[in-house]
Amino acid sequence: MACPGQRLGPGAFDVTDQPGRDSRYDPAAGHRVNPATGIAICVHPYRVGLPPGRYASAAEPLPGPSTPAPLPTPAALELPTDVVDLEGWLVAVLSTADPRHLAATLHRAETTAAERFPSHAVIAAIRRALTPHPPIGGSSGSGLQLGCDGPLRRTT
Repeated sequence: MACPGQRLGPGAFDVTDQPGRDSRYDPAAGHRVNPATGIAICVHPYRVGLPPGRYASAAEPLPGPSTPAPLPTPAALELPTDVVDLEGWLVAVLSTADPRHLAATLHRAETTAAERFPSHAVIAAIRRALTPHPPIGGSSGSGLQLGCDGPLRRTT
């Protein structure tokens, strides 16, 4: 699964703080969309560095560059029940880890995920979560280049 932030620019998608009925994964689009509007939705604000907002559907203004990037919520740190959300969970867990204990955190996350999901799905999600994507507009402050990490804010 791809985050719309990896393909679309700031303001071209909405951001919510968790998956729900209004943010279903669309395999054809390659990301979550609102089924009623077709607008792309990111459900990991900490991943794209934008607070929840209706940036595409309601033309809400993007936050300024001095706005702190959101941190993962306690719910984002809970192992998901749907494999579609595994990559986002891994990004949340790894981005909140103490850098000195990153290897142990990754091992623990892999072991935990493997209790619920097939090993091939866990490895695929880990690879996607660890694939660097250049941040647009700055850094989330985590110091890690995880998945779609980095604020998607206008810098001008």
